[in-house]
Amino acid sequence: MINIYCDESCHLEHDKAKAMLLGAISCSESEKSRIYSEIRAIKERHSLSTWNEIKWTSVSPSKLSFYIEIIDYFINEPALSFRAVVAKDKSNLNHEKYNQGSHDLWYYKAYFYLLDAMIGYSEEYRIFIDIKDTCGGTKVKKLQEVLCNNKYDFKHEVIRDIQQIKSNESEILQLTDLIMGAIGFYHNDHYSNPHSSQAKKAIVNKLFEKYKTSIIRGTYRGTSKMDIFLWKLVK
Repeated sequence: MINIYCDESCHLEHDKAKAMLLGAISCSESEKSRIYSEIRAIKERHSLSTWNEIKWTSVSPSKLSFYIEIIDYFINEPALSFRAVVAKDKSNLNHEKYNQGSHDLWYYKAYFYLLDAMIGYSEEYRIFIDIKDTCGGTKVKKLQEVLCNNKYDFKHEVIRDIQQIKSNESEILQLTDLIMGAIGFYHNDHYSNPHSSQAKKAIVNKLFEKYKTSIIRGTYRGTSKMDIFLWKLVK
């Protein structure tokens, strides 16, 4: 069984952010407990409660060493793989031209592009999506239907379930938020702003040490560990 933990950033149509991101981390169910325990041990080493959530918005100079170690942990942990879909400029969206109906429908189309590349035929999958106001249970079930139909998985034997969870329930979902936040920081042009958070720039730089080309230029579909699809929108 493979678990996939999904989150989104700047997903609202008029939130003034240039880029929208959907991200996910996959992890074998058999490795999940070990991963949770090791991340909680990192929290304790930095005098943080194990209940303290890993969040991109919480990156600060006082917690920088902790977040750097968390990124190092992801880089060096073979059981974790990350994929993101980055819509580089939401102002170029044209729902009418591409028969998408609305921004909400396009949002789920983007989720399809995120997850379809992560799902094969030889495993079973459970997908966990961070609860957001725009992500209702009915639409989550519709997403499962679309993904299953595309895989001819009409009995849901491959994609066993898609459900919403709260981020405080999963360290891996929190890690998804952190990595996606760093990638969004770059693609929303905050990284190049001299007034932006130096601590957040340090997190981006840590990822750049290993994945700079992938983050800036994107990767081929199915790239292991750090797979990024840059969706260049055209009016």
